[in-house]
Amino acid sequence: MWLNNSTRLAAATSALLLLSLAPSLAQSSAASQVSGLKLAGDKPIQIESDKLEVRQAENVAIFTGNVTVVQGPTLMKAGKMMVYYIKDANAAAKGTEAAGAAMTGSANIDHLEISDKVYIKSDQQVATGDQGSFDMKSQVLVLSGKKVVLSQNDNVLVGCKLTVQMKSGLAQVDPCVGQRVQMSITPPPKSDASKSGATNP
Repeated sequence: MWLNNSTRLAAATSALLLLSLAPSLAQSSAASQVSGLKLAGDKPIQIESDKLEVRQAENVAIFTGNVTVVQGPTLMKAGKMMVYYIKDANAAAKGTEAAGAAMTGSANIDHLEISDKVYIKSDQQVATGDQGSFDMKSQVLVLSGKKVVLSQNDNVLVGCKLTVQMKSGLAQVDPCVGQRVQMSITPPPKSDASKSGATNP
């Protein structure tokens, strides 16, 4: 089944809530705590894409072409997103009914895969990579590529793989082959009060 022309779905794919990515880049270790990464189901999700294909036999919905996902302050863009689901035993309808059930909550999301220039923005935090995946059961997010970049204002962390344990909030960045993880931290500017205090004891 194909749906064209900027498909809009208020889908209950709670896996997409992983997009509230807010990494804390103020630590010097490649493994740090991601305090802002939370799963919250109280905000609607809007998905737009040029095409949507639902393969009922494979239990997968495929969004392609300028995929945009918005949930609260979080924005994700990619060229392709695949949502793999487990059909509800009580929703064994056929045809369009089954296809609709896959995207409206009568199906359980197993995992999703995103690819083709992944861009994730939440408030002041931005993450980019070539592809990513999220496993609903283990609650693990993986973003990888030739260059994975996490940035918050002027703070930048660069590697080739980002792994986030959603339950604990622990994030780990792995370097590219033969390279090291790179981090650039810009200290916040001193306030006028601290400056005056330093010059006037």
